[in-house]
Amino acid sequence: MSDQSPRFSGRARSLLTSLSVATALALAPTALVAAPAAAQATPTIVLVHGAFADSTGWNEVADNLTAQGYRVETFDNPLRGPAYDSALLEQKLATIDGPIVLVGHSYGGVVISNTDDPDVKANVYVAAFAPDRGEFVQGILNPLRFPGSKLLPPALQLKVVDDAQAIGGKNVDGYIADEYFHGIFAQDVDDSTAADMLAHQKSAALWANLEPSDTPTWTTRPNWYLVSTQDQVIPPDAQRFMAQRARAHTTEIDASHASLVSRPGEVTAVIVDAATTTAG
Repeated sequence: MSDQSPRFSGRARSLLTSLSVATALALAPTALVAAPAAAQATPTIVLVHGAFADSTGWNEVADNLTAQGYRVETFDNPLRGPAYDSALLEQKLATIDGPIVLVGHSYGGVVISNTDDPDVKANVYVAAFAPDRGEFVQGILNPLRFPGSKLLPPALQLKVVDDAQAIGGKNVDGYIADEYFHGIFAQDVDDSTAADMLAHQKSAALWANLEPSDTPTWTTRPNWYLVSTQDQVIPPDAQRFMAQRARAHTTEIDASHASLVSRPGEVTAVIVDAATTTAG
């Protein structure tokens, strides 16, 4: 049987090919639409409380951040010492996918300064300690250099506690005596709020104030710092010194040490600034 298929010249075949492509594109215009660029990942915000508090202090800040579309995680800080606490925080961060912004309040700043994870894009310090290598909390509170802290006896008390991490299963912890808590830690909140904060107070191991810091992560990360100008725990001048040394984006607020409770809107704004600036 002879082949009855039509035969075309090379030029004709080229013309037919062009017409076929044009027809296909006309029938499938979506083929010309470029795939959208991958959206920048929104960082997870990890909130780390400090001594004499627990994660409930972050409640309103966490709600604000969640309302703005951020995933929020809190860290139940053991308050045992920088090395131990930061190791547990690193374990938690390893379970989080994508970029992270770490936020530390008070002693929580020591913990985030000693926590190394490649996904952390920024540190945010809220009236927090940002120690250099070899520094420790009690040394930063040296009254000869930075006077003004009222975290002293009789407001500061010690007690023996059960502690599975300590030698013999016991440790010496510090806490703020009930009658001093409101006036020193959170003088700008109402009585009922202060009472609730007191009920959630967690004591901190004495060693947490004395253990030297390792090389801090603020030397290699972008940093933000919110100074509380009415702080009676960490003197404002000490906060300014640490913020400047860390080359932090610094904001000041007329608030007590517990600005995360008394001024959650302003605290949220600083965290969001860090998250949006370092996104991508």
